[in-house]
Amino acid sequence: MKRTYWKHCHVATMRDGRYHAIEDAAIVTCGKHIEWVGARSERSASGTDACVDLQGAWVTPGLIDCHTHLVFGGNRSLEFEQRLQGVSYADISAAGGGIKHTVRHTRDATEDALFESARKRLLALMREGVTTVEIKSGYGLDLNSERKMLRVARRLGEALPVTVKTTCLAAHTVPSEFAGKADEYVNYVCNDILPKLAEEHLVDAVDAFCETIAFSPSQVMRVLLRAQKLKLPVKLHAEQLSPLGGASLAAEMGALSADHLEYMSADDAAAMGRAGTVAVLLPGAFHMLQETRRPPVDLLRRHGVDIAVASDLNPGTSPALSLRLMLNMACTLFGLTPEEALAGVTRNAAKALGMLGTHGTLEAGKTADFVAWEIDRPAELAYWLGGELPSRTVRHGEWRDLTSV
Repeated sequence: MKRTYWKHCHVATMRDGRYHAIEDAAIVTCGKHIEWVGARSERSASGTDACVDLQGAWVTPGLIDCHTHLVFGGNRSLEFEQRLQGVSYADISAAGGGIKHTVRHTRDATEDALFESARKRLLALMREGVTTVEIKSGYGLDLNSERKMLRVARRLGEALPVTVKTTCLAAHTVPSEFAGKADEYVNYVCNDILPKLAEEHLVDAVDAFCETIAFSPSQVMRVLLRAQKLKLPVKLHAEQLSPLGGASLAAEMGALSADHLEYMSADDAAAMGRAGTVAVLLPGAFHMLQETRRPPVDLLRRHGVDIAVASDLNPGTSPALSLRLMLNMACTLFGLTPEEALAGVTRNAAKALGMLGTHGTLEAGKTADFVAWEIDRPAELAYWLGGELPSRTVRHGEWRDLTSV
């Protein structure tokens, strides 16, 4: 098995969510895994090791985008204009726009068309150092269309050098054919969509949208309970637009994460801290919707809740093609430190996907996914606005080449 000695670098290991910086460091990889990380003075290359000079780069774990809706048909630039003219997200949804608009376009699109459009978006993320991405369904809202979306997500992970985790978000909104029959639609999700897609091995986790414009806590609980019976981990969109106690419900259900969280309470934060449920903050949606109520970051810190940051890439409320821009927004809009923001797209993002045992930090035994950045200090990843920072990405112990994909 190939062993490589990566030298002349500085490493932000992100162990325990901190930089834990090692200057003048080295990394030894063996095949797809990290064998050793430490000060270069502590270990030299053996005679059989391949040697790579990283020329003074700062090395971080590969970035992880733990919340995206990357596969969809059409776009909602018209709604962007409407919101700027004062129309609310809730009003747009009630008029048949919002998620319902994307559902129509996604149902009409072929699998190949969805793959090609999603591939371009995913490549944009990958060029900024993303090595793992979560992709949700939720714009199909019937069995065949949800299956189509999840098949595309799986294809992306097979066609591109990136790890893809899939999440079934069939409980995203009530489709038009079930208008006024939310409970019946939840039955359909629980009895038809989830079991069949799980049987086809298309689902890694299950999510739901707990909100006044989507599903009530009791309806969401039914979905999450069904997922758990299928032995699938769960997560939840919660407290984005109103305080419904979804974050506490997520904690009660042992969810991997609760996401958005602008309206969460102190009780929600305490429950998440006790349960180990990750708080996934989505500054792109906050920015696009021009919200003013920030997630209570101080409460999350006080209760020891791990904080992740994600793009929420979607066609309506966060058409974000840059996870690195989300680092800046997490700092400037939500008050995270650059160190917390970087932990949010590495260590804590891995935890939000149930992957902390193998990803998210640079430690012996973990997957050899990392990025070598031409920067002077890690805070630059959250500092620069726009543009591509010069970098090279290693995935599974090998340089990743995006020129031919």
